[in-house]
Amino acid sequence: MVKSIIYTLAAIILCAGFFIFTELYVSRQFEYVSAAADTLYRKVEEGDATVGDAHAVMELWEDKKSKLHIFIPHNDIAQIDYYLTEAGGHIRDGENGLAMAKLNVVIHLAQSLPSAYSVRLENVF
Repeated sequence: MVKSIIYTLAAIILCAGFFIFTELYVSRQFEYVSAAADTLYRKVEEGDATVGDAHAVMELWEDKKSKLHIFIPHNDIAQIDYYLTEAGGHIRDGENGLAMAKLNVVIHLAQSLPSAYSVRLENVF
């Protein structure tokens, strides 16, 4: 009986630790992406953005998404891929207004997605 209680408590503690780690890790990865997209947004706004800047943000995202596939669904990752690729194309074509709109979506997604997968009451029920 005592062993069952100890094993149950150990499992609960391990699960809680994993959930906390996951939430912190996913939030941290999206903070990097959000900051990079925000920097690119400001460069586009000032007219200083280059295709190299867009590629640097996309490379950062490629690195982060390879690790995030474990924790979040492919569809949410694909959305960020789509908008970043479109933003890069608009930067290449000199369409700064459209690039800023796409980057604004990326920033919003990077800020809102971590909370959608955190352990909260509204996400559980």
